[in-house]
Amino acid sequence: MSTPELRQRQALALLWVMPALWAVNYIVARLAPGVVAPHQLALVRWGLAGLVLALLARDELWQQRQHLRAAAGQYLVLGAFGMLICGAWVYLGAQTTAAMNIALIYTASPVLIAVGAAAFLGDRLAPRQMAGVLLALAGVMHVVVRGHWLALSEVTWVAGDGWIVLAVVSWALYALLQKKWPSPLGATARLAAICGGGVLCLLPFALWETGLASTPDWTWRATGLSVAAALLPGLGAYWMYGWSQKVLGASRVAVALYLVPLYAGLAAWVVLGEPLGWHHLGGAALILPGVLLVTRVPAPQPPGPGGRLS
Repeated sequence: MSTPELRQRQALALLWVMPALWAVNYIVARLAPGVVAPHQLALVRWGLAGLVLALLARDELWQQRQHLRAAAGQYLVLGAFGMLICGAWVYLGAQTTAAMNIALIYTASPVLIAVGAAAFLGDRLAPRQMAGVLLALAGVMHVVVRGHWLALSEVTWVAGDGWIVLAVVSWALYALLQKKWPSPLGATARLAAICGGGVLCLLPFALWETGLASTPDWTWRATGLSVAAALLPGLGAYWMYGWSQKVLGASRVAVALYLVPLYAGLAAWVVLGEPLGWHHLGGAALILPGVLLVTRVPAPQPPGPGGRLS
């Protein structure tokens, strides 16, 4: 097996692991209110993640210091989209909106990424992949409405929904800009640089929260939530996303987001004791084949006349 083919298969395998790590963020968001303020949680999360990444990639970051100076504005923008808006604002929205609303809104993110990739990056989805997107979307909708499609008419919108909508749009921009702005850095060094930009964006908001009377005192529980968010949905999921996107492209990697509500439901069942219903199994029966259709590597074509691949 050639190295490019091996990298592609590794990236496809990571698409099934990445959403499980992101699902941890749902648990953290559920446990954070009253324990740690949103921007403080995001700051410690990405500060820890960035420190670990910078230590791992310190030689590469030093060698590429001229690039980092020249592209500092890009990393600041990516940090704002990926760590401030998609980090702290998700925690902020989770304080007032329901889990069903969050899942419904986040369902739109792969669609935004696929449309944006086709419009601005030249990516194209084959008919088989489009069918997989629709099948996975139907599965996600089945999960979030608990198998009762009429529940869509009962969804109420609150202030938190607006924060989540902004986070979804921001995530699409984060994913597309990473592809639009190629970088000589590897996945680890690039994420470290983006974390640096995110920390700079988060710092003034976290300091502002410190002076609020409603901000909880820092406790060991706040530290535990921050470390969990840093290591799993932070270090793990973001690194996998950035590396896989370089290998597979923005639209193919985006379909992995369809698995997040399914994995989050399983995590809530195991960790928080929330019931696992038949609607989760029905959604899985649609989501998993849909992801396979989008991510499956086409079989090699037989050699054509003259021994060349047609």
